Amino acid sequence: MSTKRTHEASVILVVEDDDLVRMNAAEMLEDAGFAVVEARHADEAWLILHERSDIGVLFTDVDLPGSMCGMTLAGRVHDAWPDIRLVVTSGGQRLTDQDIPDHGLFVPKPYSAEQVVAAMHRVA
Repeated sequence: MSTKRTHEASVILVVEDDDLVRMNAAEMLEDAGFAVVEARHADEAWLILHERSDIGVLFTDVDLPGSMCGMTLAGRVHDAWPDIRLVVTSGGQRLTDQDIPDHGLFVPKPYSAEQVVAAMHRVA
C-alpha cells in the first residue's frame, strides 16, 4: 500500500471538521507559500491520500467525525506512508510531540499562523 512520496512534495493536507478553522489554517499556510488540500474529516483525508502522491505533510485535528479520529488517521498514515510528516492539533486534548507517531509535532489550539508555519518547517 505504501507509495514513496518525493522529497519535493510540499502539499499539506489540512483535516479539520470546523469549516472556519479549516479555511483559516489553509489560508495561513497558503500565505506562507505552501500548497494546501483540505478535508472535512479523516475518512475524506484517507481517500485523498490514496488518490494523490504529492502530500508531504498531514495537519490534522484530533477530534473528527467519522470512522476515525485524527490520532488514528495519523497512525494509519505513518504505517502506510512513513515519509509523510505529521502535525496534530487539538483544543480539547493536550498531547506532547512524543504522543505523535514518527517524531511528529503537536500544536495546541488556539494556534497562531507563526506556530503553524514553524511546525511545518520543523517537520519538513
